[in-house]
Amino acid sequence: MAIPECMQGRLSIPAVGAPLFIISNPDLVIAQCKAGVVGAFPALNARPAEVLDEWLTRIDEELDAHNQANPDNPAAPYAVNQIVHGSNDRLMHDVELCVKHKVPVVITSLGARPEVFEAIHSYGGICLHDVINDRFARKAIEKGADGLICVAAGAGGHAGTLSPMAFIHEIREWFDGPVLLSGAIATGDGILAAQAMGADLAYIGSAFIATKEANADPAYKQALVDNAANDIVYTNLFTGVHGNYLKPSIEKAGLDPDNLPESDPSAMNFGSGGSSKSKAWRDIWGCGQGIGAIKEVASTAQLVGRLEAEYNAARQRVLKAS
Repeated sequence: MAIPECMQGRLSIPAVGAPLFIISNPDLVIAQCKAGVVGAFPALNARPAEVLDEWLTRIDEELDAHNQANPDNPAAPYAVNQIVHGSNDRLMHDVELCVKHKVPVVITSLGARPEVFEAIHSYGGICLHDVINDRFARKAIEKGADGLICVAAGAGGHAGTLSPMAFIHEIREWFDGPVLLSGAIATGDGILAAQAMGADLAYIGSAFIATKEANADPAYKQALVDNAANDIVYTNLFTGVHGNYLKPSIEKAGLDPDNLPESDPSAMNFGSGGSSKSKAWRDIWGCGQGIGAIKEVASTAQLVGRLEAEYNAARQRVLKAS
């Protein structure tokens, strides 16, 4: 196993909470870390840019207070997601704040740049890069990433099309560093399955949308409870990059989810929707195929507790079967 050193002995389950655009906020991240999973948020969620410093200060202070009060049960580290794409004019500003606060883990997406990795490495932080295929994975490691997040078929938001079994196998043929698997993981059984395939950690997003701490519309949270895998649509219409979205939210925007046009990938953006009144993520709801496992809107602690119980039960079943 290649669990990053900063996470060793600090996880209740081998999992990282995926950074959720708009949805992940300090409340959710702190709750995730205290529950024993790596909490993460996109830097772009802190708006305007100056708010990022305030968020990082709050997360640092609250987790430090928790650790001092619970020396035998420290919180998991947290992560900040940086969108490494030409459309993000805040990138280096936000990276500088990560350096200032010595953010333990930085997750990079939509581009791999050596200068970003070098900045995070300057204070001992680690960089995990999300990829949708082997080619992008090799490029990320060549440019300085420490680990890989394999975004397989069925993942929420921007997602790939590869089977997780095929994807992890290809990566493990040449890379022995930290590997995370993303794609329809919403149960403890799924976490154990990810490890059995060769991943070190599960990368879980959609299940955390349906938590009390998440910054999501209550109707969005309930929709995850009410719908299942067959209600997910894979399209690049809303941002220029293919992703998975909840069908009822597309219908509400006045679009036919079964007949969506293709978007121009070069025109990638983070806010357009199917009409002037509908925006991706805010109105067009991203989520993965694992939502069938979501049965209620619960606290983050309750969700992690469920995942931990399921994970331990799954391990016992495997031990008995062997």
